[in-house]
Amino acid sequence: MEAVTDVELQSLSIRTLLERLKSGQIRIPAFQRKFVWTSDKVAQLMDSIYKGYPVGAILLWRTHERLECERSLGPFILPAASPDYPIDYVLDGQQRLTSLFGTFASDCTADPNSDWDDVYFDISSTSFVAIPSSKADADRYFPLRCVFDPVEYRRNTHGRPDQEIVLLDELQRRFQEATIPVETIQPARNDVAIVFERINTTGVPLDTFQLLSAWTWSHEFDLTDRFDELASELEPFGFGSLSQEPDLLLKCCSAVVRRIADPSSISNLDAVAVRDRFDDIVAGIKTAIDFLRTNLNVYSLNVMPYQSMLVPLSVFFAERGRQGSTAKQTQALISWFWKSCFSRRYSSGVGRAHAQDIRGMLDLVNDESKAIADWSCEIEPELFTKTQFNVTTVNTKIFILLLASRQPKALLSGSQISLRDVLQPYNRSEFHHIFPKQYLGNLGFAPKDQNVLANICFLPNSENQRIKATSPDVYVEWIPTELRHDILASAFIEEEWLRGSYEEFVKQRAQALTEYARSLIQG
Repeated sequence: MEAVTDVELQSLSIRTLLERLKSGQIRIPAFQRKFVWTSDKVAQLMDSIYKGYPVGAILLWRTHERLECERSLGPFILPAASPDYPIDYVLDGQQRLTSLFGTFASDCTADPNSDWDDVYFDISSTSFVAIPSSKADADRYFPLRCVFDPVEYRRNTHGRPDQEIVLLDELQRRFQEATIPVETIQPARNDVAIVFERINTTGVPLDTFQLLSAWTWSHEFDLTDRFDELASELEPFGFGSLSQEPDLLLKCCSAVVRRIADPSSISNLDAVAVRDRFDDIVAGIKTAIDFLRTNLNVYSLNVMPYQSMLVPLSVFFAERGRQGSTAKQTQALISWFWKSCFSRRYSSGVGRAHAQDIRGMLDLVNDESKAIADWSCEIEPELFTKTQFNVTTVNTKIFILLLASRQPKALLSGSQISLRDVLQPYNRSEFHHIFPKQYLGNLGFAPKDQNVLANICFLPNSENQRIKATSPDVYVEWIPTELRHDILASAFIEEEWLRGSYEEFVKQRAQALTEYARSLIQG
């Protein structure tokens, strides 16, 4: 980021800040969090100002580029900004500005549905409290809302004892003379996110998704609402959690609109272009998900080894539109998926992979014979003999999808496994050991040897409970003879392997899994 050279440092009176808020020059961008201060916190701020304690600087971003999506000032609605003025958006200090405005802006009222309480000066204890007006004894509590309103100030001090008037005049003087340090900067739009994150005293980084939502918002278009709607549509299909992956959605937007998905491209997205192509973006994402479910058994976002792979797929289907993919394109995409998984293409250097794969997808759109997965990929049996089964890891997810591609059957009954029912919720309960854990434990095998991928298959929990610690050469006899070969083959198992040693079984099944995996990446 280039240095921010245009910086204005000044101390502004509370009255000046109030006037700028009322005129609409100072506004709250939509990416700011909501007003969260309690009434006691607001009263504490007033006490600090009264006593001359430092209250921290306000940081403003001055720009001539109006954000269509803005946030109200807590429970107070700000007036429209004058087109003759640049706008100062609050990057840091929203809670303090809202507190000052709510406390002293006597001509503005809070939303009646809010829990805002006015702040009063407790004359008896010379302290500050925030209480409902109905509980404010006029003899004891002096309303701060009249400090900057001469008429109301005179009305509220009329008839009070001289010593109280002296105390209240001093109160008014302190607030009217108090100044708040204000720093105004003018960074480029794509630098705002970095500035916000580095100065934000709350420790909450700027949500780039909310920033883009602000830039793209119009009365007819709200990016956040549109993606929430998309997530709701996809919820029955296992992808409702997309709403919790704003970075992934932003990359899909940028990839479809600009054909690039790096962070700088997201910051520089054109609002009009996003709105104009939003239907294409949504269609690309939805069709990509349908492709993953139909061809690769990816029934939820959680089971997808690399969620970032959705980005180039969305580009392909956004460009293809209603045409979908041809048979050759479908096979090319399937091969690309498996090769990307087994080569760990998206485990690092995601930006580089995105750039190459987006170009490849665009080439495939125009030429169905185009090769889009021309990098080397080696698969060895150690993947299945050394890797521990853990449903949260990439290797396990790849392994599960590999097993699913064979359309596995329940090991004892031969009933077809409902992959959607198992993979959409995606948890550990429907995957179990072929050589039972307890059986292996009794033979002296350590857990790390028991839990390797080569010893795991789809197995309904009910059948696993029946097997328990039974030796494989015993329970294999429970499988109907006429179905046995097909059932075992659907799980990459040969009957004779179950009758031999565990070490030999792991070796043989790992080899079978390896050969099958190699065939998948070849297409």
